Amino acid sequence: MDDGGEGFLELIEAWDGVGLVVRYDEQTGSWIFIALHDDTLGPMVGGCRMQVYARPEDGLRDAMRLGRGMTHKWAAINFPFGGAKAVLAIPKPLVGSQRRGLLHRFGALLNSLAGAYGTGEDLGTTPDDLRAVASISKHVIGIHGIEDAPSDPGPFTALGVFAGIRSALRHRHGSDDLTDRSVLVQGVGHVGGPLARMISKAGGSVLLCDVDADLAFAISVEIGGNVVTQENVYRTRCDVYAPCAVGATLSPATIPNLRCDIIAGSANNQLESVADAHALAERGILYAPDYVVNAGGAMAFTLIYQGERHVAELERRVRGIGDALDEIFAEAEAAGESPLEAAQRRVQRALQSAENRD
Repeated sequence: MDDGGEGFLELIEAWDGVGLVVRYDEQTGSWIFIALHDDTLGPMVGGCRMQVYARPEDGLRDAMRLGRGMTHKWAAINFPFGGAKAVLAIPKPLVGSQRRGLLHRFGALLNSLAGAYGTGEDLGTTPDDLRAVASISKHVIGIHGIEDAPSDPGPFTALGVFAGIRSALRHRHGSDDLTDRSVLVQGVGHVGGPLARMISKAGGSVLLCDVDADLAFAISVEIGGNVVTQENVYRTRCDVYAPCAVGATLSPATIPNLRCDIIAGSANNQLESVADAHALAERGILYAPDYVVNAGGAMAFTLIYQGERHVAELERRVRGIGDALDEIFAEAEAAGESPLEAAQRRVQRALQSAENRD
């Protein structure tokens, strides 16, 4: 298992992508990492994460994992983009002119890539942050300047997860009816909050967990859900566990404690390692591969970027994530393997098909 102790050279030597852009921002003490993973399907697109890390190397590792995940995401939903990700590894939370300055310098770095990479919102960045980047660079997805167009990808990501939950319920129980089904949403922010509301509206019972206990309580009051504490989240009985916050919540430490039938959530890199997908399958837990089920926001905003203007059409396309998972679950069951293996084959087929066309 990755012990997280590698240095820059070890990480770069093991990188399977097309390139890395690394810059130290002296004004803020931050590191800017852009992990360019694969451009087989088209220009590389992926969000910009801003986060405090224990070591700069941890930020680089995160960028690499997320960039690879974007390649898988685009290929799994058959969109003409390649995978990449940016990480702004900050030494402490930045506000005001320091934050804007870092974002402006990140925008200038994007310009130096001449369109090879387009960025967007991710964990730790906001629409206001992306507007700051867009004031310097045109290579920003989601800040589109279209009047009345959506400006928050969160609800679209939530809609894709909702469609994924329904797909998993169909596969496991023969019906996607959420009545009398319980869903534990871990992380009730920009994605988990809308997801919880969708589940409640569809008749599901919602359990909520968040590091911000007040936020979890407020949403529970709004929708009639119940709050689960952080220490109990992995031992709470539910039909569906929806991780919508940090990654690596599925590991040898947590999987034996899980009391759910299905896992479908928006968090990136939910598995600590590939072996965890097998551990879930052995326990009979149906896992919706994260890079498929959480693709709704990326899908919707790239469709806007490509010219789509109708929200109803955006939502229809995002709901198609459920159809993709129907195919993945069926293929995995027929082959007697985990859904992750079926999803990875789907990715490889898409990449191979694009290479053959070239």
